[in-house]
Amino acid sequence: MGEWVDVTGTDGAFKAYVARPDGPPKAAVVAIQEIFGVNANMRGKADWLAREGFLAISPDLFWRLEPGVDLTDQSEAEWKKAFDLMNRFDAAKGVADIQATIAYARGLVGGGKVGAIGYCLGGLLAYLTACHTDCDAAVGYYGVSIDQRLGDAAGIKTPLMLHIAEKDQFVHKPAQDAIRAGLGGNPHVTLHFYADQDHAFTREGGAHYDAAAAQIADGRTIAFLKQALA
Repeated sequence: MGEWVDVTGTDGAFKAYVARPDGPPKAAVVAIQEIFGVNANMRGKADWLAREGFLAISPDLFWRLEPGVDLTDQSEAEWKKAFDLMNRFDAAKGVADIQATIAYARGLVGGGKVGAIGYCLGGLLAYLTACHTDCDAAVGYYGVSIDQRLGDAAGIKTPLMLHIAEKDQFVHKPAQDAIRAGLGGNPHVTLHFYADQDHAFTREGGAHYDAAAAQIADGRTIAFLKQALA
């Protein structure tokens, strides 16, 4: 369903995977990668968004470190490499690349609205995208380290939805409580908590995938995006 395109950012060009709907797109959505790169799972997320009527684009945000990263969560070696990439990743440059991708995507939909959706590391980046770019809406799934960037929330001026797994092994309860306290009163922010879920509960094939919870979260996401990007 998809194709690879070149997006020009402030530091150079990088690849992005584009999935197009069958008919005219409702809007565009930037699909922001986990720590495994724009792998089959992320391309699948973009394809899902395209089936829902959006033009989806997933940029390769690790391109400065290693272009074309395509890992799975199925081996210890891949996890080790993924964590190494995450630890060396510059989030500010990632947000700049997302802004360039938003501008590119806006051109593909005739200047229309562009949202963002991200998972894990991409969940943090979706939050930062809401804080620091001109996106029209953003959704973050089990974003890591958001509690350490709550000061950025002053920049949120468009709708943001966060899905938070209450048993997240990477986002413990104190961090969740900080997010609830720091963002819960923001009129732009909608928080959804999933009591029995661990990190990556919507990653198909992952150890913590929960089909029922994923269906609920994804249903909320699509309804939110269709309203916010209408």
